[in-house]
Amino acid sequence: MPRYMSITLEKRGVSCVAELLEADAPRTCEAVWSALPQVGAVQHAKYARNEVYTMVPRFAAEEPGQENPTVTPIPGDVVYFSFPGGMLDREFKQDKGIEQLPGVIDLAIFYGRNNLLINGDVGWVPGNVYASIVEGLGPMAEACHDVWRSGSVGETLRYDRYEG
Repeated sequence: MPRYMSITLEKRGVSCVAELLEADAPRTCEAVWSALPQVGAVQHAKYARNEVYTMVPRFAAEEPGQENPTVTPIPGDVVYFSFPGGMLDREFKQDKGIEQLPGVIDLAIFYGRNNLLINGDVGWVPGNVYASIVEGLGPMAEACHDVWRSGSVGETLRYDRYEG
């Protein structure tokens, strides 16, 4: 039986539903599902293009490793990134208030086309596609684009179990 998450931009009051891709990314799905709910300040990507994300402290007892990876996510992809502390630059960590953490988990959604996961400092940054948005992508895409246009200050991205 499929499992689902709701993903919400809380201040904007917009949610979507994503189905976990358990056949393709079972370890990542289990790690995320076991750690829900997750919530944090939302950011809009600078380089990847049509992405919003939040960074949270590591939560898995054992990191899932790479599975179902991509560097070219498509609209509706829900992606997990695990960043060791040394991969992120000092100013970025200070800006996000995560400089004291040994590493972070980046939980991201992609809402439009033509995304490319490359970072000028380190090169390609593959992420695990572990869920796909199956309901509400249109309104969520509009709200994500508004994060780009109007700003992210005060907005949070929340991931919850969805029972339907």
